[in-house]
Amino acid sequence: MEHEAILRLGIFLGLFAVFACAEALAPRRARTCPRSRRWITNVTMSVINTLTLRLMAVAMPLLAIGAALDAGRNGWGLLNRLDWPGWAELLLAVLALDLALWAQHLLTHKWPLLWRLHRVHHADRDMDVTTAIRFHPVEIALSMLVKIGLVYLLGADALAVLLFEILLNGTALFTHANLALPRRLDAVLRLVIVTPDMHRVHHSRRRVEHDSNYGFALSVWDRLFGTYRARPDHGHDRMTIGLHWQDDRPARLDWSLTLPFRDP
Repeated sequence: MEHEAILRLGIFLGLFAVFACAEALAPRRARTCPRSRRWITNVTMSVINTLTLRLMAVAMPLLAIGAALDAGRNGWGLLNRLDWPGWAELLLAVLALDLALWAQHLLTHKWPLLWRLHRVHHADRDMDVTTAIRFHPVEIALSMLVKIGLVYLLGADALAVLLFEILLNGTALFTHANLALPRRLDAVLRLVIVTPDMHRVHHSRRRVEHDSNYGFALSVWDRLFGTYRARPDHGHDRMTIGLHWQDDRPARLDWSLTLPFRDP
């Protein structure tokens, strides 16, 4: 799709700026370590991840969207065998992809090898808009391969994949933002989508709490499969974000990139 990357980047940067400003004006929690060092590390990891995906795109042009175009040309996947209205297929594709990523997220917590990669994300000592882009490049590459496979199996339209990618990026920035929402607004929003307070529970260092609220965009999957947790036991102000061995080392780029290959 022409200009797809520019469109996604523009929306991402715009939303990043909006949520960064919003959390600065209405922070939910006080920071435990300086923002500058964390932000440099998290943003640099995002740049590395982008370069990793660009390298993958040499072999697989347009990645997930390219898979959708290829599946459409060849008639592969479930949706390419159905004759449903376009809006219904688009809605089903977005729902199916969001459910699949929920399941993938759960597996990253349950399978020790995947957890070694995913704990780089959870090792962030504070939680803010940059936590949304703090992932190990190996996890990002594996996640893209899974997404490509899902697109082929589902036969999702390229537009549906593009909309889902935009939705995923936007909701990730929103749910990780250190943003104080009015309680009533949070209560209404979380009936449909994951809110910052809901996802913050997932970043608790207590295992019973971070093994909950796996949703990316929609909150329904956690409610449906019994992994929903409304709030941390000790409240949002007293909960500790990170992991049980938490210290300031995750703010270092070299330490974070090598974390999956050793014990902390």
